[in-house]
Amino acid sequence: MKVLHVLGQRPEKTGSGIYVHAIMRTSQAHGFSNHMLAGIPAGDLPGLAGLSADSCTYVFFESAELPFPVTGMSDVMPYKSSLFRDLQDERLTAYKRAFGRALQETVLQFEPDVIHSNHLFVLTALVRKNFPDVPLVTTCHGTDLRQYHNCRHLRPFVRKYCRDIDRVIALTHDQKDDIVQAYDIPADRIVVTGGGYDESIFNRVPKAPAGTVQILYAGKFNRSKGVPWLLQSLKVLGDRDWHLHMAGGGQGPEYETCLALADELGARVTVHGYVNHQRLSELMKQAHIQVLPSFFEGLPLVLFEGLASGCRLIATNLSGFTEIFRPARPDTVHLIDLPPLETIDRPYKKDEARMENMLAAALETMMVKVRHSPDFNDAGADAIARRYTWQRVFEKVLAVYLDIAAQPL
Repeated sequence: MKVLHVLGQRPEKTGSGIYVHAIMRTSQAHGFSNHMLAGIPAGDLPGLAGLSADSCTYVFFESAELPFPVTGMSDVMPYKSSLFRDLQDERLTAYKRAFGRALQETVLQFEPDVIHSNHLFVLTALVRKNFPDVPLVTTCHGTDLRQYHNCRHLRPFVRKYCRDIDRVIALTHDQKDDIVQAYDIPADRIVVTGGGYDESIFNRVPKAPAGTVQILYAGKFNRSKGVPWLLQSLKVLGDRDWHLHMAGGGQGPEYETCLALADELGARVTVHGYVNHQRLSELMKQAHIQVLPSFFEGLPLVLFEGLASGCRLIATNLSGFTEIFRPARPDTVHLIDLPPLETIDRPYKKDEARMENMLAAALETMMVKVRHSPDFNDAGADAIARRYTWQRVFEKVLAVYLDIAAQPL
């Protein structure tokens, strides 16, 4: 089977890019022929292990054809990017023209049996519009739902064509319900597969005794991920013996604010910056607790990577999280309920101090558990980790491919 994978942003520095890379490598091991089309900055070719240069086609941003940075599915990306809300008029025309031309050339040359696009947004709508007869499956990553709600000027085009996708892959059952409501896609065309992690990299080794409790945050450094809230909550813990590791990156004023708050905590915080998967796995094997205090997520693979690496988890109780993490004990996975939010990813100012205290209390409670037992023994947590390996996810994705490829045109 020949599968064309389509992604509108950089494939090497985002969760959706990691997803595409992993699906391609896993399907390649099963004898599939794969090709990827993605958007990147001109002159900055990504290094993608296991993928040859001739299996990738790129649309170049910051070029004569697209004279603006890569459009990011999040408003703050870990690299230079532009906003979808600014994708209007000449920019929008240029975007559709550049990707439309690249898609036309790639489909003619590669002749895919299936197109697997990522994000229920502009690029996927363009794929469906231009290739109505090629079987199309699209993975929703959650950030597309946020952009759909925030970018009213793009909704008519997106909704018109995305409602005709053959199959949509959702990451949780809650997300499936959101897709039905937003895009008017029939529920029987949406399959819940979850996301996955590489179990050959992310796995458990015995944790060191917790004299100093090692805490890890891995993700973008911005407000929507709750990073300022996390750093302020650590001030509440005072002189308790902890050390925070921050792995990730960002740009702009929010990123600078996060770095300034981290600097106020002095030597008790190590900012590692953007790290590759191998280095992230090393940090997770060292960490006792992983924290993700985000206000909005699709399905963050980093939590499964951490759980598989033996980290106890503290996260906000976002859509689908109760469904996923219910089998784990509360002293392994602690979910914090958020108050009503002012926007989809921003709390009301009046609630911030209370949230900092809630997170500080959760950290303090989990630190006590870690000091009592650096490693957890939790069959439910282990079962969650086993359920979200790439191999398990690919088996579900493969069933979708075979199903739509077999449908009569």
